[in-house]
Amino acid sequence: MTKLQPVILPNFGVPLARPQIPGATLAARCDALYAKAGQTWLFVYADREHSANILFLSGFDPRFEEAALLLGPNGRRIVVTGNESESFTAISALPDLETLLCQSMSLMAQDRTRKPSLETVLREAGFKAGDTVGVIGWKYLEAEEWYDERPGFLVPHSMIVTLARIIGGFEGLSEATPLLMNPRDGLRSIVDADQIAAFEWASARASASVWSVLSKARPGQREIEAAANFTYAGEPLSAHTMFTSGDSQDPIHGLNSPGARVLAKGDGITTAVGYWGGLSSRAGLLDDDNDGFVQIAAAYWDGLVRWYDTADIGVTGGVLHDAVIDRLAEGGLRPALNPGHLVSYDEWSHSPIRPGSTDALRSGMVIQVDVIPTPMPPGAALNCEDAVAVADADLRTEIATKHPEVWARIEARRNFMRESLGVPLKESLLPLSNIPLVLPPLWLAHDRVLVNG
Repeated sequence: MTKLQPVILPNFGVPLARPQIPGATLAARCDALYAKAGQTWLFVYADREHSANILFLSGFDPRFEEAALLLGPNGRRIVVTGNESESFTAISALPDLETLLCQSMSLMAQDRTRKPSLETVLREAGFKAGDTVGVIGWKYLEAEEWYDERPGFLVPHSMIVTLARIIGGFEGLSEATPLLMNPRDGLRSIVDADQIAAFEWASARASASVWSVLSKARPGQREIEAAANFTYAGEPLSAHTMFTSGDSQDPIHGLNSPGARVLAKGDGITTAVGYWGGLSSRAGLLDDDNDGFVQIAAAYWDGLVRWYDTADIGVTGGVLHDAVIDRLAEGGLRPALNPGHLVSYDEWSHSPIRPGSTDALRSGMVIQVDVIPTPMPPGAALNCEDAVAVADADLRTEIATKHPEVWARIEARRNFMRESLGVPLKESLLPLSNIPLVLPPLWLAHDRVLVNG
């Protein structure tokens, strides 16, 4: 039986140093992708908003402009980018990485006198007539959303035209994005111990930031004053920080940034923080007593517990989807989106958790337990979102051996969930958040959270 109960949230520790991905790992990723694609070249597109693929492969992301990672014959690894990122590619640990300037990737009005033409730069890199090119955009289109026999590349049209002109036609271009992003065996969907450790760093810090805001929010503050408690320390963001409130006459828009609205007791309130590899979100009422809302929150929390009870290596996304849907329906709720998705340098990369999905959860997946309940009463909000990793015995051993501090936090969180929340986890599920499944529906009584009693 779910009930509201006082719980002391342990100090799991907030890590300072972010684990780094070794250059040898980056090289192995590039080599595996190139071999799997079977093309002369791979062209990996990136810009400020769509940097996850190039980050995963090189450890570099363009900060203001566009870029492309070229993987080619004889182990060639080249970043093509503009004026501002040309020197920033030095941050990459990828061995033997070359940098080529293409000023058409720079922001408008910047200098174009040195290397303005992408076509010229690609030809200098070695692209030529008769080559084949696998193109990797920031996402890919499924069959039901694209009706042309040619691929629908999600990269700038000018780049596709340039590639086709060099190699002698569009026929030599192929869609290679699924090799990285498909939710079954995409290279970004199944990650290693170092990547999980880096994402644990992000999730721990993001969740600590969310808890700081939640625990200090008070009536009379403006939203922007409450959001000053984010404790932001410059961590790279996977999404803009969110904080918003409302009542029955002032709807809550959960994606909003903090504004000047003054918080009042009884308001619905929501916040979210996402860093590379982990986002945390909480929503509830800025109140200390509301039995009706607590009942709704308990029905929602039961759905989250069902997620953890069901998820395991080999469980298909369709089975997990239905288990959560059925449990939420018992309380008159449903998820607004997929009840969970893969998380990476981008906040949502893909998801095996879909109606009828036969994609199985696999060791090495990092998943956001992202179940947004609907419908909500007017002026109310509810959410409890965190990241977990899925790991078999070998991967767990590797994490514990290579990253003992990360493993100690994971084990402490598992013990807390079992002993304080009454939610035992399978060995394969590794909570990465510092507030794992901790849901105080009433923020002014944040020491009282939902538990299995």
